Amino acid sequence: MDNSYQALSMFDPKASTILIVDDDRAMRLLLRLALEWEGYEVLEANNGEQCLAEFAKSRPQMVLLDGVMPGIDGFTCCQQLRQLPEAQDVPVLMITVLDDSESVDRAFEAGATDYVTKPIHWPVLCQRVRRLLQAYWDTLQLQAQIERERALTLQLEAANQELTRLATSDGLTGLANRRYFDEVLAREWRRAVREQQPFSLLLCDVDCFKAYNDTYGHLMGDDCLESVAKILAQSVHRSADLAARYGGEEFAIIMPNTPIAGSRQIANRIQQQLAYAAIPHAASTVSTVVTLSIGLICVIPEQGCTPTAVLAQADQMLYHAKAAGRNQICAAVQSSALAICNRMGEIG
Repeated sequence: MDNSYQALSMFDPKASTILIVDDDRAMRLLLRLALEWEGYEVLEANNGEQCLAEFAKSRPQMVLLDGVMPGIDGFTCCQQLRQLPEAQDVPVLMITVLDDSESVDRAFEAGATDYVTKPIHWPVLCQRVRRLLQAYWDTLQLQAQIERERALTLQLEAANQELTRLATSDGLTGLANRRYFDEVLAREWRRAVREQQPFSLLLCDVDCFKAYNDTYGHLMGDDCLESVAKILAQSVHRSADLAARYGGEEFAIIMPNTPIAGSRQIANRIQQQLAYAAIPHAASTVSTVVTLSIGLICVIPEQGCTPTAVLAQADQMLYHAKAAGRNQICAAVQSSALAICNRMGEIG
């Protein structure tokens, strides 16, 4: 469909081109005179083959098609026109001496939009041409409106997605922010309670990060956090897992339906990738490069226990990892989530 017509806001007969297809030269002349008098631009073809070629070349807005012609007759020509994507909405007015019901049915089955018989009643023909073209242009305008609305909808969806990303992402690292982390933690915890699947939670902290900022400056400190965040994001692959910036130089990973072996493997991968990155840290008391201390907890969630207590337990594991000399993974497996909640005073 020609996009140049979609911009028009109203029916304009002078903008319409009509292709006349008839093997009778005198009939073509009469049709041309009648249609040009109405203000249309007119093209001609004297058989079905020429019709198909002229349509592909000129893309008219309407076809007046004789039903009985040598070679490709009007019915077959109409069928072939309708197979062209650009001709599917173009009105085809069949003009023929055949006025039996079988021929009428055949015309509409072939894809004709309307049907008139010879001898032609000229006022009726002009009225039908005008009506069909009006419907055609209305269709173009409707399609253009639909396309505009679809484009606006896509823009709105993109804007909403960007707003959601901004509302749920940490501005520096691109990981989930603390608010979204808390939402996902509560949702995944409820799911794990229902399904009674192991639930792992990882907390990690950049070792000696204050000394890093004091040595290299806060801009380099931001670059360091971005690099660590990238490693965390690349270390989790399942859609249910979530890596987040927990606060400051602390990060967290939620790993639903993950036993301790799987979560420990991820923690080891994070430390290995960070060691491979070899981010210099001359002021560290642990290493010459940036390191992480990691606390890990794995439990089977139980009704009546809140994820806050399990998060607190993971924080204790992180504390033990730091107390053990940093650059450590300290993990705990608890068979009873309720025991953790009782100990932490977090019964939901």
